[in-house]
Parts: sequence; C-alpha cells; structure tokens
Amino acid sequence: MNKIEQERHVLVIYPHPDDEALGVSGTLAIYAKNNVPITYACLTLGEMGRNLGNPPFATRETLPKVRKKELEKAAEVIGIQDLRMMGLRDKTVEFEDDEKMVKLVTDLIEELNPSLIITFYPGYSVHPDHEATGRAVVRAVRRIPVEKRPKLYCTAFSKDCERNLGEPDIVNDIREVQDIKIAALKAHISQTAWMLKGLEESIAQNNPISERLTTERLWSYQWDRDEVD
Repeated sequence: MNKIEQERHVLVIYPHPDDEALGVSGTLAIYAKNNVPITYACLTLGEMGRNLGNPPFATRETLPKVRKKELEKAAEVIGIQDLRMMGLRDKTVEFEDDEKMVKLVTDLIEELNPSLIITFYPGYSVHPDHEATGRAVVRAVRRIPVEKRPKLYCTAFSKDCERNLGEPDIVNDIREVQDIKIAALKAHISQTAWMLKGLEESIAQNNPISERLTTERLWSYQWDRDEVD
C-alpha cells in the first residue's frame, strides 16, 4: 500500500459523472481531509448513460439534469472544492478536435498549476470517451518541459492492463474513507443502483467487502514507453 502524499493541487479530468466515484473517490476524500485543493473537470453530463434509475425515475430528456445534481452531490460528499462541468456531449468526446481537447486541458493546467493530474490511461480504459480524455491529457502534459510536468496518475481497467502495464504503481488503502466512497456511489444512484444492491446485501450478510471498496489502484503514466499520437 502507498502512503498518499501531500500535493499542491490535484486536477482530475474524467468524461462522465460517476467516473470519479468509481475510480478515485476514496483517494480524493483523503486529499480533501488533508486540505489539498481538488479541481474536478467533468467533460460531459453523461446524458447518454444507459441507466435511468432502478426502478426508472428519469427519462432520456431529464437524465442530464438528474446526473448534474448527482455529480454535485458526489463532489460535495467527497470534498471536491472546485467542480467544473466542461459542457462536452456524452459519447462524442472521441470526435472532438484534437487541438481543442489539448487546449482545454492546457488551459486548466496553466490556471491551476497542479502537482498531480488524474485521468484515464489511454489504451486501457475501454470506453471511447475515456480513451479520448486520457489521450488529450497525455498530449497536453507531454508539451510541458519534463522538469515542469505534474505527476500523471491514470486509472485503467481493461482486461490486459496488468499484463501490459504491470502491477499498479499506486495502491491506496481507502478503508478510513470507505463510507465516503459508498456515499459517492450512492450519489450517482441513477447509474449505480444495480451495484449498490449487491453491496448492501453483502454488508448485511457480513460478507467480505469488495477490494474495490478498500483500495484504489492507479498507474503512473510511462513517458519513456507509451506513446500517444
């Protein structure tokens, strides 16, 4: 397990509401408890999310407003001080102009001067929006002189990620903030109801809690090996 280091500013860039809750809400909650400034740039409102609640409580037309409120609640629960909704459209991030995407990321970096950026690992994050987001972040950071680059930590979950990337570089023990991670997942209830039902049943039966709720895994981007065109 890694000791979570103090950071000057953490910038999180993901495309969808709930990406942060699923991937790094525990890690972010610990940063927040340590008074580290956190900015979350969420590129879309996840308006094309496949779930409308279980049982359904949203429609395709109302889902963007629902997910916006869910995102705001999750950010509040986690302790994210600066939530930014960047206004791109769900499931179209991959079609955005490359330079537009790089500029979006570069502008955030220049404004915030983060010591750490968290995003998806290009090539190992499955969803086209995840991949496009990770690529834009890598391209933007690559343009910064090596000695001035912030650290870049990435979430990855494709089936071949450990085979190709090796074991994760960062494994954070989040048991102290497990209740916050669960609350963040609950905040995104339109998308996570199916997951939380099984979780609550396990807790009620005193079954072992999933490792996903006790640790969070991240990879340092490998500049000397990986190349994003």
